[in-house]
Amino acid sequence: MGVIEAVGERRVRNLRYVAERRGFLAALLISPAVLFIGLLVGVPFALAVYLSFTDATAGSLTGKWVGVQNFTSELHDPIFRGALWHTFLFTVISQAVVIVLAGLLAHALVRSFRGRWLLRFVILLPWAAPIALTAIGFLWFYDPQASIFTWILERVHLASAANPPNWLGTPRAAMSSIITVQAWRTIPFATVIFIAGISSIPQEVDDAAAMDGATGLRKLWYVSLPLQLPIALVAVLFGIVFTATDMVVPYILTNGGPFNSTQVLTTWAFQTGINAGNVGQGAAIALFMLPFLAAVVVGMLFFARRAEVT
Repeated sequence: MGVIEAVGERRVRNLRYVAERRGFLAALLISPAVLFIGLLVGVPFALAVYLSFTDATAGSLTGKWVGVQNFTSELHDPIFRGALWHTFLFTVISQAVVIVLAGLLAHALVRSFRGRWLLRFVILLPWAAPIALTAIGFLWFYDPQASIFTWILERVHLASAANPPNWLGTPRAAMSSIITVQAWRTIPFATVIFIAGISSIPQEVDDAAAMDGATGLRKLWYVSLPLQLPIALVAVLFGIVFTATDMVVPYILTNGGPFNSTQVLTTWAFQTGINAGNVGQGAAIALFMLPFLAAVVVGMLFFARRAEVT
């Protein structure tokens, strides 16, 4: 009987030792999140990959295997090639504007002044507000007959009341409009990341720069920017992923028009796969972004780890 009790106690001690190991606890605690992400993201992604190689249509999640026919047919489609180029412009230009303005705002908001909390709240509001509602609001701002932007331009004599600009009715103006709205909604997120990066710089660095005579622009260029570069790159990569995969702004404002001049991959995939009912081809269009976004995600993880270490 004593031998059996000793064996039982040894097993309990072994189980307790295993349960207290950091690796076991980490795996146990993270497993629900991994399972949730796998079901929420992994299953739909695997289904999209399968559908992209079939001729599946609306109402069915199966179809005849067609190989890479969906991909090759899209490569010969001028609308798809235009959507690919528009996605590039939409992403790169909006994020370039975001980085410049977010950097300037962050450097201004880290200073102590009266009303700073209110200004920070106003700047963060576009990120907190539902994007569908704000995009509909911008539809009013861009209205051909009652646009507040046109009213301001008319008052400063940059536009004519007889021939007002059609913000969403001409190709260049429509693309500029959706880029502006996308930059407006992404700036708060990048500003927060920049503020965190500036706040993480030790005070000793500023003191040493002041002793060396580095002030103003010299300090910004030679001290602040190099130290903020890893975090700034994280903001850029996050912005690229958010923008390249977002369809709300172009869909609500222009729905790809006029004449497909603002058609991006997300809106074209939606129109092909959902509106037109060609699910297989729509899935193929959406997967064209996968290699590029995978490279961006790898870069994002690399620079995030580098920023954490430094």
